[in-house]
Amino acid sequence: MTERATEIVGPALFQTERQRQILSLTIQHGRVEVAELSDRFAVTTETIRRDLSDLQRHRSVRRVHGGAVPWETAGFEPLVSIRSDQHDGEKRRLAQAAVAELPDTGSVIIDSGSTLTRFAEAIPHDCSLRIVTNSLATAQVLTEYNEVDVIVVGGKVRKNTLAMVDADAVAAVEPLSVDTLFISSDAASPGVGLTTPYREEAALKRAMIKAARRVVTLVDYSKFASDHFIRFAEWSDIDVLVTNNEVDPTVVATIEAMGTTVILT
Repeated sequence: MTERATEIVGPALFQTERQRQILSLTIQHGRVEVAELSDRFAVTTETIRRDLSDLQRHRSVRRVHGGAVPWETAGFEPLVSIRSDQHDGEKRRLAQAAVAELPDTGSVIIDSGSTLTRFAEAIPHDCSLRIVTNSLATAQVLTEYNEVDVIVVGGKVRKNTLAMVDADAVAAVEPLSVDTLFISSDAASPGVGLTTPYREEAALKRAMIKAARRVVTLVDYSKFASDHFIRFAEWSDIDVLVTNNEVDPTVVATIEAMGTTVILT
């Protein structure tokens, strides 16, 4: 972890809040150390080891010698509340910029993910569209919009992300034909495209792309650090990329050369 991550944060926290922060730090930094966490939260190393054991029982982290790493290699997805906290300012910038890509009338699909929940929050309240989503969090936001018809894709709810991404969700999306898709990605690179570690999510994203006449992807700059196991889209599938101006200009130029319009915020 960085020096900032090892600073003591003040009064002792309740166990659940401390464990939530430990999980967030593990995801952010890739590894946490027992001694550093003990200093940060002003508790004993034995308390931190119990916290890590609790998180491991919930398949949130893996215990390793001296600390813990994320459970991502086993397909773990961070809780939606934690994902929403990460790079929140950047996600809100993307959401505001992407609103301009909404059609005036017609239908859209909004994919699941914390960035796209921020996008739903940024949609003007006088919007009049039919919106399909596989995200319960996004659907809840959209119920506040009187002129929006909200259609929720069915399927089993993934509790960590409040999204439906199973075969039933794919079957519900396949017959659709919509004007615009707003989609996100766990990772992106100019050479590989858009990738995710999760097979079911990749299958649903492919079905969404096929169902849309225009595809807009919102990807914050942190997602350009690496590729994941499964590619669900090449840049030729993406009409518009909305990302942060922190992305390397050579990456932006390469993506634009493949025909994707890039909007920087």
